[in-house]
Amino acid sequence: MARRMDFTTGNVAKQLVAFSVPIFLANLLQTSYQFIDSLWVGNLLGRDALAALSISSPVIFATLSFIIGINNATLTVLSQKKGAGDEEGLRVVLNDFAFVLGVMAVASGVLGFVFSRPLLALLGAPEAVMPLSLLYLKINFTGILFLFGYNFIGTVLRALGDSRTPVHFVFLAVVLNAFAAPFFIRIMGLGIAGAGLATVAAQGIAFLYGLIYSIKKAGVPFEVPRPPRLDNFKLLMKLGVPSGLQMLAISGGSAAITSVAARFGEDVLAGYGASERINNLIMIPIQTLGIAMTSMAGQNMGLRRLDRVAQIARYGLLYNFIVSLAIGVFVYLFAPVLICLFSRDEAATDFGVAYLKGVAPFYVFLGVNFVLNGVVRAAGAMLQILVLNLISFWILRFPLSYLFGAFFGPIGIAYGIGTSFVISSGCAVGYYIWGRWRNLRLFEETKAR
Repeated sequence: MARRMDFTTGNVAKQLVAFSVPIFLANLLQTSYQFIDSLWVGNLLGRDALAALSISSPVIFATLSFIIGINNATLTVLSQKKGAGDEEGLRVVLNDFAFVLGVMAVASGVLGFVFSRPLLALLGAPEAVMPLSLLYLKINFTGILFLFGYNFIGTVLRALGDSRTPVHFVFLAVVLNAFAAPFFIRIMGLGIAGAGLATVAAQGIAFLYGLIYSIKKAGVPFEVPRPPRLDNFKLLMKLGVPSGLQMLAISGGSAAITSVAARFGEDVLAGYGASERINNLIMIPIQTLGIAMTSMAGQNMGLRRLDRVAQIARYGLLYNFIVSLAIGVFVYLFAPVLICLFSRDEAATDFGVAYLKGVAPFYVFLGVNFVLNGVVRAAGAMLQILVLNLISFWILRFPLSYLFGAFFGPIGIAYGIGTSFVISSGCAVGYYIWGRWRNLRLFEETKAR
């Protein structure tokens, strides 16, 4: 059986590192999907194809985000069940949640496939890249269940204290995708469709492998799918709907900012898309801290160990400062090299470099959001996190990027986003200190402890 960690005892600093490193590797591999696709598409198919990926990816993420958000509720609930030692309750909740989320994943794939064109039009996709974007998007929606499936399995294992096993699933998928993408794109002559097909095939194989492994070797108590119990369904909706809306707000905000970049033409859109690929990759260590915070704090919230939760938060902020500072310096110094991995077009490259240098100094403030929101999420404060993210993306990030873009041109997008990081981090700190998240209770049995 895979090694599982108990975060209610032991050295927090050592546990945070030991638990976070495998999550970092898994997230690094996961993000490399789009990195690899962009790398091959940008170099083999050119600017228009890269722009098509840039405008398509936010749609995929936005469509899937609601389910991913509800999946985050799974991490909170299972972590608390694990910390409280309620193995039977964990088994029941796990299978009830799996059924509901699986149905929602299938439904989102169907709806996304049918409404691909209107979604792209809403983002302002240029006519020159619309056919390529539409093809790539529809192919990805056919395999959205696979993407959800192995991510769900990874979430379950992390809630149980095992962050190592999920790395195996993602590694398999990435390796398959890395070899299949150029084969389908160039050798088979499928173009951008080849990039989509390679990703779907790799994710499907990883999902099947993860499901078999988690049942046979990791000891995850998955059962034959059945309709959920009413109380667990209500709990999932109570926590999951705000969490899902939170992810939808994030992805929708990201898509809205992409539409701001699209207003300046294909060169800026391609450069912005390349820089966001890099941002998604290099921000993984900070995002990892947020996931680790939820798992570690969640187990302690199950036992009402608030002193230990506070200790976890302090170490998370310390690690964030060290890691984000190093990342910011690296990106600022090597932005030209990083952007040239994706694009050989001079205008797109120039904007991508300027954009990265514009946002790099603000990474530390974004990290504060990830760390503190991760802790608060562990208590079940999903509605509160939703409000914080609505403020961050729709009151701050999108309006400021649009406003600064109008005044300073395309580079204003970077300035607006950086400014929003600073203000939103202040909101996160304020709620962590003065909010009532510590008083939340998810289960009756927790009150009795």
